[in-house]
Amino acid sequence: MKSTSKDIPPKARILCVEDDVSLQKSLSFILWQEGYEVLCAQTGEEALDLVRSKKPDLILLDLMLPGIDGTKVCSVLKKDPSTSEILVIMVTAKKRMEDIVAGLKDYADDYVTKPFEPQVLLARIQALLRRRVPSAEDQRTTLEIDGLVINRGAYEVLAGGRQIALTKTEFEILALLAGKPNQVFTRSRILDNVREDGYPITERVVDYHLTGLRKKLGKAKKYIHTVRGVGYKFNVDEKS
Repeated sequence: MKSTSKDIPPKARILCVEDDVSLQKSLSFILWQEGYEVLCAQTGEEALDLVRSKKPDLILLDLMLPGIDGTKVCSVLKKDPSTSEILVIMVTAKKRMEDIVAGLKDYADDYVTKPFEPQVLLARIQALLRRRVPSAEDQRTTLEIDGLVINRGAYEVLAGGRQIALTKTEFEILALLAGKPNQVFTRSRILDNVREDGYPITERVVDYHLTGLRKKLGKAKKYIHTVRGVGYKFNVDEKS
């Protein structure tokens, strides 16, 4: 029985980028059984071509690829406004914390290590796709603070009239903080809000997301304050 949620597009298109043909076929079959439309690529170059021509909703991206590696592919896509909204889950055999952090810093939306249980991967996919579909409340909610515009329905951020390309996780964190100005959020609570599947890594990864978010916001970064020993808040009283 197909288990796609009513909150997830029934024909979401997923690109599986994996040079291990056997694993690629297995993943493709699992995804097809769940009702997803599946595209496949074995190299970074092929993946980039498919993304630009087919516009998948989500990419399962192996890091160790021939030619352009997965990290570079992810970076290229997330820096391009025409593809920056596509969700990316890095799938790799690397398990060291520094590898996980590097993957997330390079614009991935999630990270899964090999070997993995198919149901765990499917849960991660469904969680990301579910977050991508805005609620009716989000669709009519736009936050505007001194030139910083956060459109929750469109997953769009403007700073001084300039569109800012954020990852899904960066956007979720910004929307969470700005949605309740001056309220302090612990790292644990931030993870709980942006990781629906209970992402099993250190809370310190939040710090890396905030570092990237601040760099992209430019002057608007002044609103995001670190509360030492606690977490973060969006300070609307900041005027400097």
